Amino acid sequence: MTQERRTPSAADRPDLLDPVTLSQLGGIELIAREVVEGFLMGLHRSPHRGFSAEFAELRAYQAGDDLRYIDWRMYGRSDRYYVKQFEEETNLRAHLLLDVSESMGWSSNPGTLPTKLWYAKHLAACIALVLLRQGDSVGMAAFHDRIVERVHTRGGRRQWTELVRRMAPLTPAGGTAAESALRDLALRLRRRGLVILLSDLLVASEQTRTALRFLRHHGHEVLVFHLVDPGERELPAASEARFFDPETGDELTVSVADIRRDYRDAVGAALAEWERTLRPHGIDYEVIDTAQPLSAALRAYLRKRERLG
Repeated sequence: MTQERRTPSAADRPDLLDPVTLSQLGGIELIAREVVEGFLMGLHRSPHRGFSAEFAELRAYQAGDDLRYIDWRMYGRSDRYYVKQFEEETNLRAHLLLDVSESMGWSSNPGTLPTKLWYAKHLAACIALVLLRQGDSVGMAAFHDRIVERVHTRGGRRQWTELVRRMAPLTPAGGTAAESALRDLALRLRRRGLVILLSDLLVASEQTRTALRFLRHHGHEVLVFHLVDPGERELPAASEARFFDPETGDELTVSVADIRRDYRDAVGAALAEWERTLRPHGIDYEVIDTAQPLSAALRAYLRKRERLG
């Protein structure tokens, strides 16, 4: 007897399924919708938050003013109520930076694990959908050694369709110059917002850190999703392994037994270095294993979002 195959629905909580199962749902639009529906149904409280970008001044409290905007520190000093005013009351403006370099097209186990780019595109689509549903604005820039696609920051239902349409055909190519994309974004931003970088961080590390810190210094909230394939953390169970750099074409064959421990330690040290050099500057850094459900990354995003409320 054969069992009828059924396409998973939001009721199945597909956000808890592995990426391979999710890929059976179909295109990026359907997967993102199903993941977000299932994920939000599983939350105990609403993730919706407001965001006010530019503080302008204080004024004396008047009857009917929103109590959320009372400046309690000023009250403690003066024993009088003052209300915060803003230059422009607005929702969050988010900017997605998507790495589409050659290394993002790699999977340690094709057919079982998705590529890092597959994961990044679907994660970006999920975050964009959550943002747009709560009235925020979202833009996107895809880059390798240069920016190859850009969607200007807007809100509304049509924006998500446009984001997905422009992300879906992106393929891995070229080297990685994240610092160039970050500098380009910094020059274009006229208002504080949230910058989300999705990359495997096989980049010029110091230049990229400097660019990220520059954005944070200028008042932007910054969240880095470091996508890591499980095969990048641990060498395969084999006598020899061949290392291949997809961006340069260089190859190196080594004895696995001789370097297994050193390799594991080096990877751990590299991840720890990213965290050590970003978090003290107020930059959120999350390592995302591409074998994990997308919900793990969405929870990291919501933790950041809650701090903006």
